[in-house]
Amino acid sequence: MKGLPALLSALDPQADLAGRHVWLIKLFEWIRGDQSSPQASVARVQAFMDAVQLQPELQTRLQAWWLTLLQTVDITTLLADFGFAPRTAFVSELAERLRRKLLPGTPETTDASELFPLVAPTRFDAQWLAALPEKQVRELAALLSAHPALDTLRWQRSLMDALTYCTAQIRATGFAPELRLRMAGGSEHVRAFHDLPADVQELRKAFFDARHDELAQDADLLAAVTQYRERLDACRQAVNSIYAHVEENGISLGMVFRLRQLRARMVRVRELLDALLSPKPAMAALKLLGRRVVTGQENKSISALISTNSTLLSAKMAERSAETGEHYITRNRGEYREMLGKAMGGGSVTALTTLLKFAVVAVGLSAFWSGFWASVVYAGTFIMIQLLHFTLATKQPAMTAPAMAAKLKDLDTGDASHAARKVEEFVDEVANLVRSQVAAVFGNVFMVVPAVLLVNTGIWLLLGRPMIGPEEARHVLATLTLLGPTLLWAGFTGIILFAASMIAGWTENWFVLHRLDSALRYNPRITGVLGTARAARWSAFLRDNISGFASNIALGFMLGLIPAFTGFFGVELQARHVTLSTGQLAAAGASLGLEAFHSPAIWWCMAAIPLIGALNLGVSFYFAFRLALQAHNVSRVDRARIRNAIWARWRSHPRSFFVPE
Repeated sequence: MKGLPALLSALDPQADLAGRHVWLIKLFEWIRGDQSSPQASVARVQAFMDAVQLQPELQTRLQAWWLTLLQTVDITTLLADFGFAPRTAFVSELAERLRRKLLPGTPETTDASELFPLVAPTRFDAQWLAALPEKQVRELAALLSAHPALDTLRWQRSLMDALTYCTAQIRATGFAPELRLRMAGGSEHVRAFHDLPADVQELRKAFFDARHDELAQDADLLAAVTQYRERLDACRQAVNSIYAHVEENGISLGMVFRLRQLRARMVRVRELLDALLSPKPAMAALKLLGRRVVTGQENKSISALISTNSTLLSAKMAERSAETGEHYITRNRGEYREMLGKAMGGGSVTALTTLLKFAVVAVGLSAFWSGFWASVVYAGTFIMIQLLHFTLATKQPAMTAPAMAAKLKDLDTGDASHAARKVEEFVDEVANLVRSQVAAVFGNVFMVVPAVLLVNTGIWLLLGRPMIGPEEARHVLATLTLLGPTLLWAGFTGIILFAASMIAGWTENWFVLHRLDSALRYNPRITGVLGTARAARWSAFLRDNISGFASNIALGFMLGLIPAFTGFFGVELQARHVTLSTGQLAAAGASLGLEAFHSPAIWWCMAAIPLIGALNLGVSFYFAFRLALQAHNVSRVDRARIRNAIWARWRSHPRSFFVPE
């Protein structure tokens, strides 16, 4: 084949380290070809073997080159450590992946884990390696090795060393205080990590004794392997006990990374053990190399690193949001009336938000300080709504979506009737949610208008002028009109609402992770200042409300500061919140008087209000629901079936989406 003669003539076992490895890289490039078909690469491997067999002198050079490669390159790093972070920290692994993306690698290395990505840099390498037939692999192994028995022994020793290194890493990670203290203390599996070194040494002794006297020592080897596997399983169960106590202990991105690395190490150990015990060493080696190719590809992706390690954290945030979201879903007339009342209370407080926001604007501060004090107004009044146990409608969807997704958590398990029941429960939850949102939005909007008019009347009686002047009122109409980018900003506000809910979930998880409720309750310095009873009350209060505080503060500051910050870069992103927009529109109408209703401008603004509400709710719910589906591992749900069930409910009982049955 084209290029093969030149490649074979360049083979020099006496070349320097880099030269020998560059030849290997070029050989793999030639085997890959245009990557059109794995079978074409298999044919090139056969052509390479045929060409070597026809030239005894070339075969001698190839075997000398192969022996030098085995003696100079440490294969154990590829077997044991490739694919794992050098330090069990998320940030260090992120930095390492960035380094590999930005900086080129060198073939002048004795570390197989550094050389391998240069030799097999594409996923196609795994495909053609897997396509090699067993007969061809045996012939290739015989072609490369002048002493097959010695090479097999060297391979088995490398596997055993890699197994030892992996076991040591598992033991060290299991002993890390961050994980050890979170394992179930009463479990018998916790001490399994202590006995791993003795088990792997017993396995080493039994295996190499069995090589010399296989029949006599086979029972000992089987016992050693069984003991080692059982010990690993006990370690795995001890690690699983950490997941079971995440609710009270919390979770961090670094801890998730450690746990994933630990579980992956256990899987790696099982792979190495299977290869060690395989009666076909060449095929076992080929299988391991194929897996390392895939591992190398996976380790290139920064987004995959972030995604895989944030899954459990997002799951925990979704579960915490689901607990909160349950309180926002009404299921009967009593809860519906209660929601309506809380929403009306939230609307009345929003009138105060409207007044203070216009007061900040009237001061005429710079863009940043105007946005900052507007953020303080928003956050303060939102917290007031929370402490008064009122409701701000648009904050609900990002909390209720995880509660709804939890209904689909086990949809793929069980029989058809179980799945049908789960779908029906989900449709019930959809109806409950829509009904709750209708009540909340209606209550907010219904109450904020008369509350703003009442505040405007009070200001008129006290100061002899309306809340805002005619010029400011016309500006409000220009910013809220349906003919402008209002709906775009309303959708963007939905993203802000979702982001606020994520910050809330993260903050609560952080609060639990660092056990701040316990610190507030029992820390001697705090109890010395507050007293034991008051410290306990403050601890319970913050534990119950920390999520709401974080959400309200984050939402307030994003609503106020995002326009100021983005305006600095010339692209001012604005927010359109349905309740705040309604309050501002009411203030503008009060300022302009009844004459305003003779102009189409105010009618375009009024037409925009329900659409603003729909986009606020819909966009925030969409993102929260997608996250919850991922967190609960229900991404393969038959969504068409769910959609059809919702439409069937709409056709048969449309009233259930608006009023409780």
